[in-house]
Amino acid sequence: MEPGNPSDPLYQTVLRPHRSLSPRGFRILMIAVGLGSAFASLPFFIMGAWPVVGFFGLDVLLLYWAFKWSYRTARAREEVILTWFELTVRKISHWGQASEWHFNPAWVRLHREVDDDYGLMRLAIAERQRLLDVGGFLAPVERAAFADEFGRALGEAKRGPTYN
Repeated sequence: MEPGNPSDPLYQTVLRPHRSLSPRGFRILMIAVGLGSAFASLPFFIMGAWPVVGFFGLDVLLLYWAFKWSYRTARAREEVILTWFELTVRKISHWGQASEWHFNPAWVRLHREVDDDYGLMRLAIAERQRLLDVGGFLAPVERAAFADEFGRALGEAKRGPTYN
């Protein structure tokens, strides 16, 4: 196998939090909740208890805000780049703040914490006494799939380039 350029990535991925509701689904949900709230508050308005209508509207507004916050936090991501000589992990928060760690792949191992009932609960990159959690926002099944794929690439980097 020809190793190519040592700075070319052996493995590269971007991990992102999963959101099950698409923007279109969000619009449909908000329209349905808004209409349901309007219909439910109509009898109170007719009876003269109009302040109740405001509380129904407040519920819709709070639900809207909660989903918008959830979508904002979904902008967070982790970038993992593995070359023959360096492992770089870059974590970018939902605010856009970036933190970056560099490791020598020869000295790195994957630290896994597995629960019998739930699967892979924690995955960390371990170097000496230092642990860096990766994929914390992934579901256990997704975290395990990433760990297997990344573990294979890390093993290849530890073996080093082979020349024919």
